[in-house]
Amino acid sequence: MSSTMLPPNVSSTDHVILFDGVCKLCNAWSNFIIQHDRQGVFKLCSVQSEEGQKILKHFGLSTEVYDSMLYVEGDQFYLQSDAFFKVAAQLRFPWKAVCIFRVIPKPIRNWLYDRIALNRYRLFGKYDYCSLPTADHEARYLSEK
Repeated sequence: MSSTMLPPNVSSTDHVILFDGVCKLCNAWSNFIIQHDRQGVFKLCSVQSEEGQKILKHFGLSTEVYDSMLYVEGDQFYLQSDAFFKVAAQLRFPWKAVCIFRVIPKPIRNWLYDRIALNRYRLFGKYDYCSLPTADHEARYLSEK
């Protein structure tokens, strides 16, 4: 999906993963990205942060209900399984191998994605607050430019 302008604080070369900062599964995904994205391709951004809220508003998405990871490349954004596969495709082997599941029809992929997303707090838990990045990972997070 596309917008005609870049979202706030995002450059045309940025690859930004927006995630639910209070979700334990989402935080584990962010830590996985930090560990396995050795080239530093991706920037992370909590949907609860000021930057995350601005990006959601830019694309006309809810700033109160977070039911999908959002992946942004410049002025393009992707949701649900498309977002997951866009990120996975840029990781090294063996992680990019999960992209083989892209052969599953998109409605089925998104239905499966939604089952996990809608039950993530019950299945994996929730933090009472949005955790802040550690000092050594701070550069991996999107910040105001």
